[in-house]
Amino acid sequence: MKLELMHPADQLVTIMERIYSCGMTTTSGGNLSILDDNGDIWITPAGVDKGSLTRNDMVRVSANGKITGNHRPSSEWPFHSIVYKRRPDIKAVLHAHPPALLSFSIVRKIPHTRLIPNADIICGDIKMAEYELPGSAELGENIAKMFDTGSNVVMLENHGVVVGDKDIFSAFHAFETLDFCARLEINALRLGNIKPLTEKYVEISRNKNNALLEEFEAKSYSSEEREARMKMCELVKRSYNQRLFTSTQGTFSERLSDGAFIITPYGMDRKYITPDDIVRIEDGKKERGKNPSRSVILHREIYARHPEVNSIIIAHPPNIMAFAVSDTDFDSKIIPESYIMLRDIPKVPFGSSFLQPALFAKEISPQTPVVLVENDCVIVAGESLINAFDRLEVAEFSANAIISARQVGEIVKISEYETERIKTAFNLK
Repeated sequence: MKLELMHPADQLVTIMERIYSCGMTTTSGGNLSILDDNGDIWITPAGVDKGSLTRNDMVRVSANGKITGNHRPSSEWPFHSIVYKRRPDIKAVLHAHPPALLSFSIVRKIPHTRLIPNADIICGDIKMAEYELPGSAELGENIAKMFDTGSNVVMLENHGVVVGDKDIFSAFHAFETLDFCARLEINALRLGNIKPLTEKYVEISRNKNNALLEEFEAKSYSSEEREARMKMCELVKRSYNQRLFTSTQGTFSERLSDGAFIITPYGMDRKYITPDDIVRIEDGKKERGKNPSRSVILHREIYARHPEVNSIIIAHPPNIMAFAVSDTDFDSKIIPESYIMLRDIPKVPFGSSFLQPALFAKEISPQTPVVLVENDCVIVAGESLINAFDRLEVAEFSANAIISARQVGEIVKISEYETERIKTAFNLK
């Protein structure tokens, strides 16, 4: 999908649908705009349901101030306009008040973006703008001052967040990533003390490169592979819709019967992934012209070591990841279903998955099909794609339950005696 060829009005509808469907704005909240090549600003309307916008609802404000459309432009369009004037490199502006970011806004703090890798790169330097009346020229000036510093992401005191970028999709990626960081930090604080990445680990992560693989020309695709590509895309999108993935993070792979495996690509929005984007890995080579996930070597090592594993998922859901970024360990012995699916989940040091992939592959076993990597990710292995996905869901749901339970009372885990009975009854030994 060539997103850049979409009309500005359609781009605004597409992104507002994503924001609303993810619960990151309300019927009346938030506004988006795009500055087109003619110097016109396309902006969401005032007083129109954000859950049912169409391209005909979008408003165009020409460079000379003329307003064209069926509605008034958003009441906050003045700060959109001033940002474009002060930052010629910015071509899209996004403003919303998702609950997690709003919680930081009303305590006037900025979320940590160094709890996991790359979030700080996506979001950049984040500023906080002083409070002013919504829609006022004073608010626009306060926001613009922060954008003047070179920042693309500005938190607003008691108001929300504003993101500007080269296009509306990039602005959304930064907005979504910051919201994820906020949700992750809140969850981690409910568990214990958070442990941000050290400068050393940030540098190690930034120096992580794409895998240098030789290429091969894929001349044909079996029916099995075509089916696998389609199913993988369906589950990637389901993972995104269930907020197990974000636009920029999350990897699937699946082994094929001929010994090759397919894997999701690097740097592609998970919302729009198609079967043609999936990358085949064969005899250590990648499909020509495509870039597989940077974790491709780890997937290869796990498949080589574990013939029982036919699918691998790497993800960063905000509940299970709260255990990866805090000093609290995860214990699946809360209900039988959780223990049966997850078994014991070890937490291993940051960097081990990509610095020593062959050694890390030893961590995976029938007794430990899920591994948490500190400040990085959760890695799930399964005998099939749906089995691995099911485990990921169970891990996230279980983590959510534990975090919530800690607010209710003391957690009573399944006893060792009952755990042994589960192992015997379900042949887990």
